[in-house]
Amino acid sequence: MRKIKIGLFGFGVVGQGIHQVLGRSKNANAEIIGICVRNPDKPRAVAADRSLFTASPDAILDNPEVDLVVEVIDDAAASYDIVRRALLKGIPVVSGNKTMLARHLPELIAIQKENGVALLYDASSCGSIPVIRNLEEYYDNDLLLEVKGILNGSSNYILSRVFDHGADYADALRQAQELGFAESDPSFDIEGYDSLFKLVIITVHALGAYVAPERIFTYGISTIHDSDIRYAREKGVKIKLVAQVVKVSDECFTMFVMPEFVTPDKYIYSVDDEYNGVVIRGECYDRQFMFGKGAGSLPTASSILSDIMARLHDYRYEYKKMNFLQKPDYTTEITLRIYARYSETDVPHILRFDRIYEQYYSDDSNYVIADVSLSELLAKRDRLRSEDVFLANLTRFFQDRDC
Repeated sequence: MRKIKIGLFGFGVVGQGIHQVLGRSKNANAEIIGICVRNPDKPRAVAADRSLFTASPDAILDNPEVDLVVEVIDDAAASYDIVRRALLKGIPVVSGNKTMLARHLPELIAIQKENGVALLYDASSCGSIPVIRNLEEYYDNDLLLEVKGILNGSSNYILSRVFDHGADYADALRQAQELGFAESDPSFDIEGYDSLFKLVIITVHALGAYVAPERIFTYGISTIHDSDIRYAREKGVKIKLVAQVVKVSDECFTMFVMPEFVTPDKYIYSVDDEYNGVVIRGECYDRQFMFGKGAGSLPTASSILSDIMARLHDYRYEYKKMNFLQKPDYTTEITLRIYARYSETDVPHILRFDRIYEQYYSDDSNYVIADVSLSELLAKRDRLRSEDVFLANLTRFFQDRDC
C-alpha cells in the first residue's frame, strides 16, 4: 500500500496529537514531511524533527511530494486560504476548523467537484465521534428526522460540575479554564457558537441543506443564574446546552442551539464532563446514540487519523443528499416552549408569546413558561442578550420518545 505524505498546518494541541497518533499507529502508512507554523523556533511539548518546520505555506503547498494537506490551525481566515489553495491545486485536505467550514462549505464543496479533489473534516464536528461519515454512509436516505445532542465539551463540563458536583457556575468555569477545557476567553464555547458551527456542518450531511450561521437562533449559558439551577433541580432535570436539527415535515426542517431542560429518561441527560453525545433519529430505526470525547489533543487527532486512513482508500464525501430532488426547506416558523428568566429586562414585553402557562415574580428574579415562535426569538435575539436574562428550551419535538 502506498504511503501518504502529509503537509501539516499547525502544531498546537491537535497538531502535536496528530504527530503522536501517527507515531503510535502501526498501519497508518502516512508520514509528515512538512509542518507549517507561525513560529518554527517556538519550544513545544512534543518533539518533532526541526528540519520539518517552516513558516511559509508555499513551502508545503508547492512541494510536489505532498499528497495530503492536514490543516488544524485556529485562525479561520488563514485556514480558509490554505484549504482553498490546496483544493485548487488538486491536493486533498483534512481539516478540523469548524468555524471556517461552517462559513465557507458551499464554496469548498463546489471546488471539490470542479477539481475532482477531496476535503474531509469529521474531526470538525464532535471530536472523536464519527458523525459526518455515519451521516454520509449509513444514513444516506431521506428517513432521517433529527440530529440532536451535546456538541461542546467545555460548556458540558461546566454544567456537569454545577449539576453533578454542586459547584458554583463561576467556579466551574474557572476550573474548566485551568484544565484546558475552556479558553481564557470562553465566549466561543459558552455562548453556543462552537455548537452552532458544528450543527451547520452536520446539517449539510444530515439533510443536504446549508444554512448560514447568522440565520440560526443561538443562545448560550453565560447568563445562567442560581435561580435557574435551583428551578431545574426542583423539577428533577439538568440544564444542557443542546444543538439540534429537526425535520418538522416532509417539506421543512428547523435548527437552533440553546440550553434545554433535560429529564433523566433521555440519553443526553447522562452525557457529562467534557464528553459529547449525539442522538440520530429516523422514521424506521427510531434512535441511535453516539457518545465520546468531543475535544482534546488525542481524541481529535484520532478522528484526523481516521480521515487520513480514509484517503488511503481514496474516500471522499459524495454529498448525496444535496442531489435529492425533494429537499426540505429551512423554516423558523415553528413554536417552542421556553423558560425565560429575567429581572430588569421586561421579556414579556419584548417577546410576543403565543400562550403563557406559568408566571412567577419575586424580588430577585421572575420567570415565565410560554410558547413562542422561533422566528420571534431570532428577530429579538439581540434584545435577549442582557445579563439578567436566561432562556431554556422545554423540548416539544417527539415528546413521547425524545432524546
